[in-house]
Amino acid sequence: MILSYVYKLRPSGSQEAKMQSWLDMLRATYNWCLADRIETYHQQFIQGPYCSLRTKAEAYSLTCCIVKNGATGNLWKNNGKKRNAGTIQDAALVDLKAARPWYKSIDSDVLQRNIARLNTAYKNFFDPSASLRVNGRGFPAFKNRSNFRSFEYKPGRVKLKGSKVYLPKIGWMRFFNSRPIPDGFAIRSVTIRRKTDGWFISVRMVDKSIPELMPRPTSEVKTAVGLDMGLTRLVHCSDGSDIPNPRFATNQKTKRTLSIRQRRVSRTKKGSRKRKKRTAEVAKLHSKISNRRSAYQWQVANKLVKKADAIVVEDLNIQGMVRRCKPKLEEGTGRFLPNGQSAKRGLNRSILDASWGELINKIQYTAEKSGKVLLKVNPRDTSRECSACGHIDKANRNRERFICTRCGHFDHADQQAARNIKRKAVVEYSLTLRLRSASTPSGVEVLKLVTKKVRRDSAKPKQLSLFETPSVELTTSKRRKHDTRKGKRRVPGNLGRQLELFSQDMWNVSSAESPFF
Repeated sequence: MILSYVYKLRPSGSQEAKMQSWLDMLRATYNWCLADRIETYHQQFIQGPYCSLRTKAEAYSLTCCIVKNGATGNLWKNNGKKRNAGTIQDAALVDLKAARPWYKSIDSDVLQRNIARLNTAYKNFFDPSASLRVNGRGFPAFKNRSNFRSFEYKPGRVKLKGSKVYLPKIGWMRFFNSRPIPDGFAIRSVTIRRKTDGWFISVRMVDKSIPELMPRPTSEVKTAVGLDMGLTRLVHCSDGSDIPNPRFATNQKTKRTLSIRQRRVSRTKKGSRKRKKRTAEVAKLHSKISNRRSAYQWQVANKLVKKADAIVVEDLNIQGMVRRCKPKLEEGTGRFLPNGQSAKRGLNRSILDASWGELINKIQYTAEKSGKVLLKVNPRDTSRECSACGHIDKANRNRERFICTRCGHFDHADQQAARNIKRKAVVEYSLTLRLRSASTPSGVEVLKLVTKKVRRDSAKPKQLSLFETPSVELTTSKRRKHDTRKGKRRVPGNLGRQLELFSQDMWNVSSAESPFF
């Protein structure tokens, strides 16, 4: 099993200044190594034997900073084996420290891991399986202060003792030990990362004796719940419940605060100290929004996983949903016509604020950790199909209302979609139904689901006699006294009974009339 814990560091002023200087030097080394590889490729495959196509000068070690046959040095080892670009640049670190003595303050493992980071970027770019994906890895790009904020140590160099951590060449540093490292786990890598609200350490651990998290096989699934992602409500469940959407970034208060802080940034002079201060305020607000959204999604994921053995969601193409509208040109004049992008801009912001993709990833992790499974189905026609008769029509849905044009079935559109999502999973993944047959007076065999009866918390009001005086004690229902914080029945998302595959969808369905059996 592989785990990754993140702790917040508490560095001193000198330690923070040293780590910031490390980031600046490592970023310069990364960019130089990337430029070195690009120049070597141009010289070998484009320029030929010339140092420059404009001057057509021969490439020598004195006239060109790049040696013809390698990235920064000799291409061959002493034993006759060929070296790759990463090995050549690793060997050049000795010359780098001799030419620039201030690089000696950086730990040698950190410098080597920095070059390994560039090797990983090249490997991802040339990965043949990346071309099969929709979003393949691009060519390695040069880094700046905004996207180069971390460095990594090799395993075995970092020591943890209580609430202190030892970082080579930096020293002992305090950190917030929010949770202890489990016994038996060995540290594989340690990454130091600078964020808006401070410095953090990410510890990656592994214990081979513990097996990896495995999802439950579909043959063992007895209950399922369908989830439909929305904006008015974050999640609509097929059992009739829903999860509210707080809109952390698109509510009125946050939008006003963000616009005020961004306006302050625009009024400052570029490159000034005050502009950096105002920019940090905007970054802190974005960080606060992200942290609140992530914490809320973990709570939602834990509530949803408790509902059933299988959680069914749509396989959404979120990147395609937030794509800009295609421009429309007027024939003859070439002017741009209205294409609805200004109206869609607000919708795109709401979708990105809801962060459906991150929520689905958290649900999948929580489900596997709990021994359950996450199933994905095709989202086609889930909002247009009637769950009662199976009729598909675009006119069935009118915003949040669903009215079937064939049978007149009326329901909430998102709740309807959640039930269709669950029903699709039953068909696609061949989930088994626990049903029993019952005979009706008409002689038609009806399929009913096996459900468990649960005692209600409240009883019905007492029926008064003729001469009995009504009072609050007699007419109101008597509820069982219990602590709402300790009672699981009062927690949102916990149901009174365990749902069957179709227990919340169809109670009495005729096998002859239903199109789904």
